Amino acid sequence: MKRLYGIGTGPGASDLLTIRAVNAIRESQVIFTPNNKGVNMALDTAAEFIGNKRVVLIDFPMGKVTKEDYKKAAEIINNEIEEGETGSFLTIGDSMIYSTFIYIMDELDGKDIEIEIVPGIPSFVAAAAASKLPLTVKGDVFVLCDEYSDVKCNFDSIAILKTFKNKEYLLEKLEKDNIDYTYIKRSSLDNEEVIKDRNKITEDKDYISLILGRKK
Repeated sequence: MKRLYGIGTGPGASDLLTIRAVNAIRESQVIFTPNNKGVNMALDTAAEFIGNKRVVLIDFPMGKVTKEDYKKAAEIINNEIEEGETGSFLTIGDSMIYSTFIYIMDELDGKDIEIEIVPGIPSFVAAAAASKLPLTVKGDVFVLCDEYSDVKCNFDSIAILKTFKNKEYLLEKLEKDNIDYTYIKRSSLDNEEVIKDRNKITEDKDYISLILGRKK
C-alpha cells in the first residue's frame, strides 16, 4: 500500500508547523509541492525537516488550471511513490482550505494509495493573532472568501484572502458596506505588517496578504 500525507505547513513560520506535520515529513521518502517559479513558501517552511529527501515539483499552467492538470499531477504522485513508500504533499496554510491538494485528492480517489490529511494553521488565523483582532465571537456569522464580490449572505466578520489585486475597488466596496478593515501581510514572518492606513494598503502589492473585516 502507498501512503500520502496532505500537509498544511501553516502561514510561513517554521515554528508554526505542527508536530504531526514534522513527523509526517520525516516519515516520507518523497516530498511533493506545486512549482512556483522557483519560489515555494511551503518548502521553505519545512526545509529543515526535509533534509536530503527527494523533492518533486509539480508544474501547473499559469491562469486557469483544468481537471486534466490535476489528473496529471495525481498520476505523477502515484508513479513517484513506490509500493510501501510514503509521500507528503505540502501546501501553505491548511490543505483543506483553497488548496490545490483538494483537487488532486479527488483525482487519486480509487487508486491504491492511502491519504491522510495533516491540518495546518491557516493564514487568516495567524493574521488574527498578529493583529489581535478576534475572527468571530459567540453569535457571530463569520465568512471566509477569496473574492468579496461573491459574498451574498449577511455576516458580522469576514476574512478575505488573495487581496493583492483590485484593492482600490475592494476597499471602496468594504467602506460602502460599512465594514472596518485591517490589512495583514506576511503574517507570522519576520517582515509581517499590520496596516490600517488606506493609502498604504492600496500601494502594497504583496501576494501573501489578506484583509480582516467587521461590520460597524
